[in-house]
Amino acid sequence: MKVLVHDRLEAVGAFAWDGLLAATRLRSPFLSWTWQTEWARVFADGRRLAIHCVHDGSDGLVGLLPLHESAPGTLQLLGGPDVSDYLDLIAVPGREEEVWMALLQSRSGERVEWELHAVPAASPTATSLAQLAATCGLTASVTVEERCPVLALPSSWEAYLASLSGKHRHELMRKTRRLERDAPDARVSSASAPAEIEARIGEFLDLHRRSRAGKAGFMDERMEQFFRRVLAAFAERGACRLWFLDTSSGPIAAFVTIEWDARVGLYNSGFDPARAALSPGVVLLAQLVRDAIARGRRTFDFLRGEERYKYEFEPVPEAVCAVRIQ
Repeated sequence: MKVLVHDRLEAVGAFAWDGLLAATRLRSPFLSWTWQTEWARVFADGRRLAIHCVHDGSDGLVGLLPLHESAPGTLQLLGGPDVSDYLDLIAVPGREEEVWMALLQSRSGERVEWELHAVPAASPTATSLAQLAATCGLTASVTVEERCPVLALPSSWEAYLASLSGKHRHELMRKTRRLERDAPDARVSSASAPAEIEARIGEFLDLHRRSRAGKAGFMDERMEQFFRRVLAAFAERGACRLWFLDTSSGPIAAFVTIEWDARVGLYNSGFDPARAALSPGVVLLAQLVRDAIARGRRTFDFLRGEERYKYEFEPVPEAVCAVRIQ
């Protein structure tokens, strides 16, 4: 195998990049050409990129490891842990260990650390890399970084409600009835076409910033630029939606969802803190789960973070890991 390192994503190109990603086990939208290039455009800050490409003769491109210099002596996966929920090596399924061996051998003797964040715990990167690194005179550590609550969806909303514990089913119904009583004009709406998302993304950003302390700092000018660019690009592919709980005085809750492989991912949120007593986020989220079931989606992924409200829907936590190679 031959390893080539490029300092531009364009050296790989969208066709080859997304073609390889489509063949992988993970197929994460956070590893897509669109997400990675928009992230690099907004956040790379002129820092060195190191796009590692693994080629195998007539088989062509069999692996990609997109890195950037996050600090002197440290290379980190493109996408960053703050905005990307699932990252990993991009490789032909069944050949991940081969690809990793080629990458590890190519960097033997380098005095640099590789930091890989948001790697699914079931990935060969998390399960096999420590042993592979040792054979190359390197060390690799794997630690659980966070968890993604994931809900397997049944065939109907009624079946889902029946699967909930009595406590959570009662609470969901109680909160729904309370909002219907105290905000009878509230209606669920969604935006999925590019023009629709462009028209309403400002409302989402406003709710997000007002939700709780710290969110306004997170959603700074650069983050807003990234959100606008990447959601517009995903909307062109029918891969994202903005959801709102609208009232006559304006929206009181909002979510961004990203979709892939019959999976709906809950990417980000916002709500009006003045209406928090109505639990508008939980009520709107119930409608998102119901819509996903109605459209035949198999999984509702709450993505990274174990906020209490997510567990009201009784998902199962799945770990993502930080992997460090020295």
